Amino acid sequence: MRKLLITGVAGFIGFHLAKKLIQTKKFKLFGIDNLNNYYSVSLKRERLKILKKIDKKKLFFFKKIDISNKKKIRELFVKNKFDIVVNLAAQAGVRHVIKHPDKYFENNIKGFYNILESSRRIKLKHLVSASTSSVYGINKQMPYDVNLPADHPTQFYAASKRSNEIMAHSYSHMFKLPVTLIRFFTAYGPWGRPDMALYIFVKSILENKSFKVFNYGNHSRDFTYVDDIVKGIILTIDKIPKTNKKWGLKKNNFSSSEAPYKILNLGNGKRIFLKNYIKLIEKILKKKAKIKLVSFQPGDLKDSLADIKDTQKYLNFRPKVKIEVGVKKFIEWYLNFTKKKHEIS
Repeated sequence: MRKLLITGVAGFIGFHLAKKLIQTKKFKLFGIDNLNNYYSVSLKRERLKILKKIDKKKLFFFKKIDISNKKKIRELFVKNKFDIVVNLAAQAGVRHVIKHPDKYFENNIKGFYNILESSRRIKLKHLVSASTSSVYGINKQMPYDVNLPADHPTQFYAASKRSNEIMAHSYSHMFKLPVTLIRFFTAYGPWGRPDMALYIFVKSILENKSFKVFNYGNHSRDFTYVDDIVKGIILTIDKIPKTNKKWGLKKNNFSSSEAPYKILNLGNGKRIFLKNYIKLIEKILKKKAKIKLVSFQPGDLKDSLADIKDTQKYLNFRPKVKIEVGVKKFIEWYLNFTKKKHEIS
């Protein structure tokens, strides 16, 4: 049975991926997380409880480790000799980076270096790592084609993830380490982070509180339901990039290389305007939002939309969950989750 490690396993996407992989019973699954207090640690622990509960075959092992701890990461890799690593551990948040850039350097750059170095030392078969749509930065061409240059980020979170992509290519080229980077587009769904827009909007509306909407609501996003994100990651696991000596003959092919290296967009491929998104939430909740329209937030992207043609061809990937269904599922989870929290307290 193959050994697979998920870093950031107590996080939003890490939890959903681990849950799905435990149910397949195809992997001996390891998960690590530093359980930091960027948002509610209790939410992360609740996710871990669910993973342990559904692990009937005892194939899931969790350890509290920070990827920025080089010694512990190296020991973990050497001891377990993983076949596959899905690296989802990172300091996330576009706005948090303005006041706390050090955390992004420590976790996203130093931490990712530790993952790369340990991966090459054990001759890992495939490293899959999270990137972000934010790397497209000030690029005005929409939708975002994965073969567009992505070298003008608008904030340090995006810069740290773009750095990961370039660092990964150097290791892939020098050590023939197969690496796939996945650029996520606005993931949402049950068990989402409290700093995510959907969580903030729903919570505020239900509590009759106002919330800020930046750029006076003139944003659009490619909202991607977490089940579709997980489906894409799982399809990627066994799609190991190969060397391609003919790579340089094609112009503007930024998503691959002569090395065993690949970058993918993972989105829904549909543009949703933020004002319409809020109207949908109001409709499902049957309650009006108290909105404070404010100016553009530094570091934000005005719009994002994934061109997923390359992903569809490469992975045979088709997102299935419509925005109306996904938002409703989140709200159902949120109401149930907050009800349980209230009963416990």
